[in-house]
Amino acid sequence: MPHFDIQRILLLIPVALLALTVHEYSHGLVADRLGDNTARLQGRLTLNPLAHLDIIGTILIFLVGFGWAKPVPINARNLKDPQRDMMLIALAGPASNLLMALAAGVVLRSWHPDFSSNTAPLTLIMLQLLRLSIVINVALAVFNMIPLPPLDGSRIVYGLLPQNKAIAYSKIEPYGVMILFGLFFFGGQVFNTVLWYPISLIIGIITGSRI
Repeated sequence: MPHFDIQRILLLIPVALLALTVHEYSHGLVADRLGDNTARLQGRLTLNPLAHLDIIGTILIFLVGFGWAKPVPINARNLKDPQRDMMLIALAGPASNLLMALAAGVVLRSWHPDFSSNTAPLTLIMLQLLRLSIVINVALAVFNMIPLPPLDGSRIVYGLLPQNKAIAYSKIEPYGVMILFGLFFFGGQVFNTVLWYPISLIIGIITGSRI
């Protein structure tokens, strides 16, 4: 379990809130563009983090480095091609996190701060925020691509499968959360290692190992 001092926790809070908020907002925005305005009608098409917070998912970010927000409501009946469109909506969340990580990585790799000036403490804080933004956003993107409901990866798998196999696959949805928690609690170090390998690989590519 990662150890965070008070300063790191204080820096992690805005980074995590922004990552979760943009993730859910992106789901709602793509759904809105594809014909489903449910998120807009329920006040979820917003960048206000209070509209998207899930208590357990947020706490897990501080405990294990990744988690989730309250899912944006989607009504598949409003979509022209529900199977395809649900896949696109699901992809929007992880994609938004990867874009945020890439943006932070570009700044980190191109910035050459001067630590000799009076702004050194602020510079250090900005560097920490950039690094945390990369780690949290990549972790959220990878974690949400796990093909288990209610995570985005399950919607993507569902969209790629032939209809008969997609229907069979959807039957695991009532048990998805239990399976996920089972992997966390009983998969132990093996599950964490498997999950953190792609996360660390992507972080290394984005930062050029400058993290």
